Amino acid sequence: MRRKYANPSRHRRNASTRLDRRRFVKLSGAATLGTLTAQSQAGLFLNTWDRTNGERSGHPELITVFLCGDVMTGRGIDQVLPHPGDPRIYEPYMRSAVGYVELAERTNGPIPKPVDFVYIWGDAFDELERVRPDVRIINLETSVTKSDDFMPKGINYRMNPENITCITAAKIDCCVLANNHILDWGYSGLSETLETLEKANVKSAGAGRNIDRAEAPAIKAIPGKGRVIVFSFGSVTSGIPREWGAGADRPGLSLLPNLSDQTVNRIVEKVRAVKRPNDIVVVSIHWGENWGYAVPRDQTAFAHKLIDEAAVTVIHGHSSHHPKGIEVYEGKPVLYGCGDFLNDYEGISGHEEFRDDLVLMYLLSIDPASGELVELKMRPLQIRKFRLNRASRSDAEWLRDTLNRESSAFGMRVNLTEANTLTLRWQ
Repeated sequence: MRRKYANPSRHRRNASTRLDRRRFVKLSGAATLGTLTAQSQAGLFLNTWDRTNGERSGHPELITVFLCGDVMTGRGIDQVLPHPGDPRIYEPYMRSAVGYVELAERTNGPIPKPVDFVYIWGDAFDELERVRPDVRIINLETSVTKSDDFMPKGINYRMNPENITCITAAKIDCCVLANNHILDWGYSGLSETLETLEKANVKSAGAGRNIDRAEAPAIKAIPGKGRVIVFSFGSVTSGIPREWGAGADRPGLSLLPNLSDQTVNRIVEKVRAVKRPNDIVVVSIHWGENWGYAVPRDQTAFAHKLIDEAAVTVIHGHSSHHPKGIEVYEGKPVLYGCGDFLNDYEGISGHEEFRDDLVLMYLLSIDPASGELVELKMRPLQIRKFRLNRASRSDAEWLRDTLNRESSAFGMRVNLTEANTLTLRWQ
């Protein structure tokens, strides 16, 4: 997605999207599909949340999925991790990623650099350890590479591959990659990103050395329950250049040409080729503008058709810098915009009314037999000093009120528990 510059005025994405294939390095494929050991022992059930200690109740037959929005571990965050990469960046208002560290420290105080690999996850790590979801999925919006083959697009994110432990430390199972930053450092950067994730045993979806690899899902088996199948797609409405789309013999992303019936039919074919009973299918989509709560009608229609015709279980939308409205359609959750989750934006002014420092962990409990949502809990957090911290009660109330305002059109209601957890209610 288009990112903010360290400058008080608003800036638009550089229109240049030229690609240079002269320095193309042969891509490795996306991580091989397969099975990982399940870590969860129990699922969640509606109205069984314990407000005292936050632990899950019984019903181990349910599958619990952790989802979040954009995770950007490059640029400033990369510089505070144990192995900071080359800080050079090519932005009109910043030439070194260290500048984003300095900006954050001027705003919120010193960051104890180098931080350990778990540091950035902060209180989110503790919640993940407590809940122990069956699968953990993030939108990794950072190229993991040492490549210098930057794309002339104004904002370029990269993380040193030696810092990949910051992803594995949180036990992330799958990174969706069909977004507008994964090719920031060229084809060589994409190749190294895929290779690094595969070596770290982290599955990926949404990018590959050709369109078949880019469109292939990541699959995790949950012993005794079923499987979670993750497809990743990107839309040009999020700022992805069209030429980043993978082809029959061209590396790139799994790009949606549009949200037409023809596009739906193509996804239907992809899902039917792999889905079997007790499978949960997550379609992760990078779409739409960075700012604003409006949900375009074509997004709603597209999500509904994927649920009706492709038997998709979860729509995982992202690109907006802030959480957007939520819908439960035919028992299936549609997260239109999950917002950012980790970034280096502290101290950057503009769009304060959206409170992009406030983020959400989405914890979905799903019955694999019916594919229906049983419970959706959201943990409010605040990004401060490049770390996820528990949100205050007043900030959690602000998120509750915002989600209620934006989700009411879909018939949804969000409650805030005594334990500072947001829970979704629907008919």
